[in-house]
Amino acid sequence: MWLGPEEVLLAGALWVTERANPFFLLQRRRGHGKGGGLTGLLVGTLDVVLDSSARVAPYRILHQTQDSQVYWAVACGSSRKEITKHWEWLENNLLQTLSIFDNEEDITTFVKGKIHGIIAEENKNEQPQSEEDPGKFKEAELKMRKQFGMPEVEKLVNYYSCSYWKGRVPRQGWLYLTVNHLCFYSFLLGKEVTLVIQWVDVTQLEKNATLLFPECIKVSTRDSELYFSMFLNINETFKLMEQLANIAMRQLLDNESFLQDKSLPKPRRPLKNISALKRDLDARAKNECYRATFRLPKDECLDGHTDCTLWTPFNKMHIPGQMFVSNNYICFASRAEEACHLIIPLREVTIVEKADSSSVLPSPLSISTKSKMTFFFANLKDRDFLVQRISDFLQRTPSKKSCSIDREWKWNVADASSEEVPELPSSSPLAVSPTSALSHRPISFCAGQVPTASQGLLKLFRRNSEELSGPKGAKEKMKEESWNIHFFEYGRGMCMYRTAKTRELVQKGIPENLRGELWLLFSGAWNEMVTHPGYYADLVEKSMGRYNLATEEIERDLHRSMPEHPAFQNELGIAALRRVLTAYAFRNPTIGYCQAMNIVTSVLLLYCNEEEAFWLLVALCERMLPDYYNTRVVGALVDQGIFEELTREYLPQLSEKMQDLGVISTISLSWFLTLFLSVMPFESAVVIVDCFFYEGIKFILQVSLAILDANMEKLLQCCDEGEAMTILGRYLDNVVNRQSVSPPIPHLHALLTSGDDPPLEIDIFELIKTSYEKFGNLKADDIEQMRFKQRLKVIQSLEDTAKKSVVRAVSGDIGFTMEELEELYVVFKAKYLMSCYWGNNRAAAARRDQSLPYLEQYRIDMEQFKELFSSLTPWACGAHTPVLAGRLFRLLDENRDSLINFKEFVTGMSGMYHGDLTEKLKVLYKLHLPPALNPEETESALEATSYFTEDVTTEVSPFVSELDICLHCESQETQEDKGRRNENGPEKEEKGTSPQDYRYYLRMWAKEKENKKETIKDLPKMSQEQFIELCKTLYNMFSEDPVEQELYHAIATVASLLLRIGEVGKKFSNRPMRKSEDCKANSGQDPVSEEESPTSEQSQNSAVEQQPQADHEDKASADAQPEKTQQENQTLGDGSGEGQGSPLQLLSDDETKDDMSMSSYSMVSTGSLQCEDIADDTVLVGCEGSSAAARYGSTIDTDWSISFEQILASMLTETALVNYFEKKVNILQKIKDQKKVERQFSSSSDYELSSVSG
Repeated sequence: MWLGPEEVLLAGALWVTERANPFFLLQRRRGHGKGGGLTGLLVGTLDVVLDSSARVAPYRILHQTQDSQVYWAVACGSSRKEITKHWEWLENNLLQTLSIFDNEEDITTFVKGKIHGIIAEENKNEQPQSEEDPGKFKEAELKMRKQFGMPEVEKLVNYYSCSYWKGRVPRQGWLYLTVNHLCFYSFLLGKEVTLVIQWVDVTQLEKNATLLFPECIKVSTRDSELYFSMFLNINETFKLMEQLANIAMRQLLDNESFLQDKSLPKPRRPLKNISALKRDLDARAKNECYRATFRLPKDECLDGHTDCTLWTPFNKMHIPGQMFVSNNYICFASRAEEACHLIIPLREVTIVEKADSSSVLPSPLSISTKSKMTFFFANLKDRDFLVQRISDFLQRTPSKKSCSIDREWKWNVADASSEEVPELPSSSPLAVSPTSALSHRPISFCAGQVPTASQGLLKLFRRNSEELSGPKGAKEKMKEESWNIHFFEYGRGMCMYRTAKTRELVQKGIPENLRGELWLLFSGAWNEMVTHPGYYADLVEKSMGRYNLATEEIERDLHRSMPEHPAFQNELGIAALRRVLTAYAFRNPTIGYCQAMNIVTSVLLLYCNEEEAFWLLVALCERMLPDYYNTRVVGALVDQGIFEELTREYLPQLSEKMQDLGVISTISLSWFLTLFLSVMPFESAVVIVDCFFYEGIKFILQVSLAILDANMEKLLQCCDEGEAMTILGRYLDNVVNRQSVSPPIPHLHALLTSGDDPPLEIDIFELIKTSYEKFGNLKADDIEQMRFKQRLKVIQSLEDTAKKSVVRAVSGDIGFTMEELEELYVVFKAKYLMSCYWGNNRAAAARRDQSLPYLEQYRIDMEQFKELFSSLTPWACGAHTPVLAGRLFRLLDENRDSLINFKEFVTGMSGMYHGDLTEKLKVLYKLHLPPALNPEETESALEATSYFTEDVTTEVSPFVSELDICLHCESQETQEDKGRRNENGPEKEEKGTSPQDYRYYLRMWAKEKENKKETIKDLPKMSQEQFIELCKTLYNMFSEDPVEQELYHAIATVASLLLRIGEVGKKFSNRPMRKSEDCKANSGQDPVSEEESPTSEQSQNSAVEQQPQADHEDKASADAQPEKTQQENQTLGDGSGEGQGSPLQLLSDDETKDDMSMSSYSMVSTGSLQCEDIADDTVLVGCEGSSAAARYGSTIDTDWSISFEQILASMLTETALVNYFEKKVNILQKIKDQKKVERQFSSSSDYELSSVSG
């Protein structure tokens, strides 16, 4: 490529001049190409260690003048071809012009200007986005692509100098981190190391230091452990590796591929060697941390942050910390963790102004809100810029009507004592027998019609309790008063100062009247609710009356949700729960509905109205408990792994015992998924939920540790899992809340675990206090770090489970061993994933449905199958291989969705690798019959208009066309009509039936069983053109075999024999020519599809393709040509009256791409073929003709046919053919070779690594 002229002082150092003229030199890097010796090795080593650009561009062109000692680099190239092109351009366009100049300075100036002009012209066509990356980084990306053979779509994120430990020897080189791969390259004195690892294969990432490896990063895959050390900034590298591995895990989990954020603001000053992708990932990491810290919506993006101080009126202090500004919020976090947190939504801000600076309060900023609160920030470094940014965001903030904000927290002030709420006993008119929501008319969701739209169920079903007037009632009022004082001092609503005092009040229990308000506040659900007014009501309207798998599961679980509570013994509570769960299932179909969501939601509905409960559920499922409620409960399994790790750290004695008993995996899921609501009495568990909404998952983990710690002695004496579960069950059943003012609700779990001894009651507040005292030092950041580590382990474990399930499912019917199947699955899955990040919107890369069985989750399309087929097939056919692969794909794709799953893939592979000669020939035979030979076949199910209607379309099932292909013309119409009714009709019914219909599966199962009964007699006969296609495939298969001459002779003998057999068979055909002509005339009057006519069936690929074996043409006898032509012309003349009305289907591009002459159809008769003649392409080409009329006017012999038994019997007479098909091929070796070839080095360069490393 052309370079902006750069000065070079030492033109001869490490470079060899290959061409020269008075103005330019063409040079090659020493050691590049052939030879080089010790100098080449040293230069190659220096280039790698110093990251020289000569690694990627070993050729260059220098400009010089005769008297000057200064040289200018004007072009470089990765290959001789590229640099020669530049050299020739200079010679042709500049040499004559330069010879005119007298002054050398003018020559140099002219050359520089010309080169700059060329570069400017080239840059016009480049995408502007590439300009975001600095020049040095682009060079590194080019090296990465060249070195590892990566395509353009694979983007480099960053690269680092480091050492890779191979054994005990460090290899200094460069680590390249791309979006989908980790790559390493080292070249030291002829020893070359190249590593390429996909992020989806990484099972563990660790940063550690040992005696052997000083502070290193360990990367583990299923097959190996790799150690990298000597980083300049190991923390930055490790953090980036974690991010990229996390993106890969997300791709495995829900097929969510990486999309670069194009809206990132450009840096105010250029960043050296930092790519746009690296900036994007850094911004993502900061955004995630920001959102998690302040519980903000998932789409909130941090704009910037700055150091400052905040004046806190409650203790009259300036607290140092950081201010964070984003599109919709201003937040503050103190340096001391619990000193103060503050969240100011911009929708509530009324005034932002700069106050007067003073020595006490430098650069102050005042922010006022609608709730009459004013916040003072000081010590701001760039106050003017900050005010401008906040003003910009305020202008974009949509103005809300004050009423929507005024309702904030108002309903909480008027509690049950001041608001008369009619009690609803179970006998009220609303308590109708619960029926399916589908039978109800959709209710217009507003406060006037549904009581739960405006208040929680607890207020509607509050029973007269003596507790309200007793000591418990007094305690409850004291709690409310404490919170009111807190609100007065620290503020109320989103803009509350959150301090250690707030946490203390939460630990003591939130009063029932304030519970809903504070849950919304601490979880951040309030923000999403006020910014999406009417969203829930719209969802309810849309989802009412809709039916899917999620709604079915919801209906089944509705009456299992807190059945002991009176609110859910009533249709009012059940209907509210149904609406919230159904609305969420329609909002997030990826999750839909998961068991345990009903229990959590029912508790939310007790304290909140429906809309608030819905947004709390959104906060839980999508932010606070990520991935908990998907089909594989990945999030809960991740936190279970964290719990096990924390148990090892804090309770090492108990950890080993619990692992032996296998208890942790059993208890943690029920504890975490339901937030203890299903295992503790309701009054106690709801206090756990209070603290969870304030602290997050950290609190659940520390309480779980406290429960194990309290039962340690008993658990250490347990003998089995059941005993341990009983001990923990009894303990949790007796965790009581003596301060609760609600009447006690019987806990069903307690009835099952009660023993003879009187239980020892544990106060919930004591348990919470103990958990903070012993395990309160857990940090949220540490838990997030542990979550990443466990997520890698859990997702890879689930992938291994999926692999074993798939392999077990297919192993019974396939000839491969379990090891071979596992390796094939890895290759198949890798090909699918490659399409996700390198494909061009392929169908296989569409979002995969996690609800499907594992076998159906990964599917590949024809292009991917062709790539796998060409590298794994034992039947390599040279240029004909893609054609054969396409036919096999169509044969395997029974449901015609242009995708095949793993079972279909290994079925096709097994047919080529396993079985005897008969089985392998049967596969090859089928590849030359429809549907494999018919690429234009469409999916008949798309034309089905009614489930029960008999369809008499012209499309026929592939099974019908196979069975009826050689039936006589007079019986064909009736037979195919029956076939269409009996075969095609049911097939269409199956495709039109919903997947839940058991009849569909019964029919599919019956069809699978039926297909197994197929014998060689069931195979239809083969037409002449199909037979010639088969011969062509065999010739291509034998082309690179060690005994190809013997095989060619054998197949020529067999083909000649079979052609004669077909001719003899014609004479015994009982169909006179007249009937054939009548049938053809009828078909001309009433056109049908190709499958319904034997002529068209046999003519679907009726052009007789030539053999692509030009090197064997000398085998044919030239003397035979006139005789053959004469016989062919005679035969064609006899059959020229036939076929005029038959719509012959032209061949597809991939069927004809290696044919030289396709201008006519031809027929090969018996006498025209000698034993050796089949090898000659000209034998298989008929008369010349150029028009379409000639193509339709001449046809091959439609009476000629051959059966599979005849082909098999003929093949068995040739030892060479028998040996070829019975030869064993090791597929594991093929897979190994395929992995090596998967990323070959770029062929654009003549830089041969072997010569360098030699």
